[in-house]
Amino acid sequence: MKHSPGFLKAVDEAKRHVRQCSVADIKGRFDRNETFHFVDVREDNEFAADHAALARHIGRGVLERDVEALLPDKDADIVLYCGGGFRSALAADSLQKMGYRRVVSMDGGIKAWRDAGYPIETGATGR
Repeated sequence: MKHSPGFLKAVDEAKRHVRQCSVADIKGRFDRNETFHFVDVREDNEFAADHAALARHIGRGVLERDVEALLPDKDADIVLYCGGGFRSALAADSLQKMGYRRVVSMDGGIKAWRDAGYPIETGATGR
């Protein structure tokens, strides 16, 4: 997908302010049984088609509206992902502005997760 220059500029700016991690980092956290919220911020139809196993869904379009009810602890570890790591960087930046202190964007998103052969689920479960 070809992204617009304005979108890419916004993503670059957000990435300067948010922590990022690799899919291997997240798989390692699961393997160590660490506790954290793993959140898919893609659109509803994208999540229903497939998503990383154990992920919950809070779509980017409703994230800021719903997050405080769904994840009220602003000190909780939260890992966000999207299709390729752009929307999750924007979402992480937004959550940080809302006072969330331990938010990370998973670089490469679901594409990198799939490419690594990590567990995938289908259907609109989560939340």
